[in-house]
Amino acid sequence: MTRTRTARLTGDRLDAAAAFLWTSGRVLEQRRFAHLFGPESNSSGKPGSGPGGDLGSSPTEDTDDTAGVLAALDAHRTADGGYAYGLEPDVRGPAAQPIAVPGALLVLEEIGALDAARARAVCDWLAGVAAPDGGVPVVLPSLRPYPRPPFVPVPEEGEPPVGALLSTGQIVAPLLRRGIDHPWLTAATAFCRSAVENLRETHPYEAGAAIRFLDAVPDTAWARQEAARLGALVREQRIVLLDPARPEDARISPGYAPGEHHLPHDYARRPDSLARRWFTTAELARGLDHLAAEQQPDGGWPIHWVRWSASTEAEARPGVTLQALLTLRAYDAPGGA
Repeated sequence: MTRTRTARLTGDRLDAAAAFLWTSGRVLEQRRFAHLFGPESNSSGKPGSGPGGDLGSSPTEDTDDTAGVLAALDAHRTADGGYAYGLEPDVRGPAAQPIAVPGALLVLEEIGALDAARARAVCDWLAGVAAPDGGVPVVLPSLRPYPRPPFVPVPEEGEPPVGALLSTGQIVAPLLRRGIDHPWLTAATAFCRSAVENLRETHPYEAGAAIRFLDAVPDTAWARQEAARLGALVREQRIVLLDPARPEDARISPGYAPGEHHLPHDYARRPDSLARRWFTTAELARGLDHLAAEQQPDGGWPIHWVRWSASTEAEARPGVTLQALLTLRAYDAPGGA
């Protein structure tokens, strides 16, 4: 007899998340939620798999509001082609920063608006702030006058840019999935390949950026090989919490908050990720059960990184909640854990 797996994204859980998002979400997250789960914000969201690495199912025609999502995202665009104004809640101010770009590209991908024209504008901006090898820094010296968390080092004015896999890998991934062609993207892809191949000591967010890149790179044989090596590093360096009941078994990386663990689904956000092979079904299921149970009384999910500002925490939680919903929905679909 085939055992029926109980869905983790129940109607009650989705309704509670909807109440949180309609109460506390920014316009962008409210628009995304309506687009991804339907404007009625009830348990009608259907499991499925979308086109992107972190996406849920494509919305039906009557719930599609791409113009609204795009308008909310465009409020964060800067005149020079980048993104700012708190799109990434931990990075404040009007100066465009590379670390804001991954979120923008994933939203564009969600709504099917990551076209050549928009991609070219973003890539042109990235080319202007990149290091000679194509990598882009996490942030630029232009962030210095504005509020920022203590865990984000800001380069000095005039300091040559130094590319980071943390930012570049997340940016390159959706562009590769969309088949974008741009000189900067060619250089950035080469930068990411080299950075991944030379990755030895790492930390969860960098490893997460690496697997996003590997999930998207067209050279699938190379990606599988490097993903296997990366997965071994993640487990050997104990930067994944395999059993939430035993937090002492995982190592917290320097600069992270107490209890800031990454679980299997933080690497394998979808069942078709190469990172899914890093974990047993039981390990992944324990993490997903823990994720579902983390929903707070107000319907939202908590952040786990350093809480340096009450306002930025409030702005970050809606995005974290959307990611939790998308992860749970992806794994509730056939083939999940």
